[in-house]
Amino acid sequence: MPHAIRRGADRVDAATPASRDRAVDALRALAILGVVLGHWLVTALVPQDGALRTASPLRQLPWLAPVSWAFQTLAVFFLVGGHVATRSLASARAGGLSYGVWLRTRLTRLLRPVLALLTLWTVAAAALLLSGTPFGTLHTLLKLALSPLWFLLVFAALTAATPLLVRLSPLWPLAVVLHVDILRFGLHTGPSWLGWVNVAAGWLVPYTLGAAWTRGELESRRAARALLLGGTAATALLVTFAGYPASMVGVPGAPVSNLNPPTMAAVTFGLAQCGLALLLRDRLRRAMGRPLAWAAVALVNLSAMTVFLWHQTALMTTTAAALATGRLPGLHTGPDGLGWVAARLLWLPVFTAVLALYWAVFRSCEQGTRRHRPASGGASGGSRVVHVHRGTAVADHGIRHSPDRP
Repeated sequence: MPHAIRRGADRVDAATPASRDRAVDALRALAILGVVLGHWLVTALVPQDGALRTASPLRQLPWLAPVSWAFQTLAVFFLVGGHVATRSLASARAGGLSYGVWLRTRLTRLLRPVLALLTLWTVAAAALLLSGTPFGTLHTLLKLALSPLWFLLVFAALTAATPLLVRLSPLWPLAVVLHVDILRFGLHTGPSWLGWVNVAAGWLVPYTLGAAWTRGELESRRAARALLLGGTAATALLVTFAGYPASMVGVPGAPVSNLNPPTMAAVTFGLAQCGLALLLRDRLRRAMGRPLAWAAVALVNLSAMTVFLWHQTALMTTTAAALATGRLPGLHTGPDGLGWVAARLLWLPVFTAVLALYWAVFRSCEQGTRRHRPASGGASGGSRVVHVHRGTAVADHGIRHSPDRP
């Protein structure tokens, strides 16, 4: 088996076009896996008053806030998304591809897995209601299962607006976030919905940074360091002196969330993350020169949306299935101490195994069906990973070997 894995990894490595920037794929994979691990570490389902309720160790153990700094990686995903989308749009225009076809191609694979998730949870919700499941439990489960969809809606909207964002400076959406926060937290004025303006403006900042990357404005290490140091300093000042929460994810019961909607602290923290990601590009390119590492990253990228959409369902499936055996530490007990943290770490391999089952069932929804074509470029065999990475952006329009496929 190890020999077969290595041989397959070698085929993937040999068939990947030399022009492909593997660091981009590595950053996307790290961003997705960071979000998944973060949710698994800070989300607990606890039986309470005859129903399952969500709880977070960040509420009882606020000193664990640095966990959210390591695993709240959405800004990196939007950075990569903006970079890839603007490159892809430029390639499409150069090849004579219309905006409509370009957008449909990009959104189809992004949104196709959503239909599978909605279908399964519609059936599951109906079954749970008919079986007498408490409404509080059903509400908790649906909220967790469908919470990833907000991210996809924002990402899809920014993708659709890419032609308008190609030249937009990140300073403009950053200024919007700043002014909204001044009105919300400084002057305590404005309508109640004002903060939700930052859902678009906040994620526009890393997305337009990705466009600046495409324009060549972030190639120097000096620019990356400025983002890292400036973002870190601004976040530290906002948390220390302006009263922003230290946690970069929402904490149940907290009066303010840095993420829902995004605050200035979340955006400046995202700037620091983007700077660090840009600084790591050369090291990631070298690391991706190892066939096994590259094959693993390629596999994650092929199923990024499947992993993202189903990871909460994997957690809930594990929790519900094990509930019949009693309240297990780290799974059904309240997250109120180091013992819970240690036990939760032991559950991570179980969550991963359950997620792998969902991946095996639903990954085809993301990858779609493709007609078999002979392998090229010296690689023998028909690896799906190789095929997708070497596949056409839109086969019927003759744009081949696209380096920008999501």
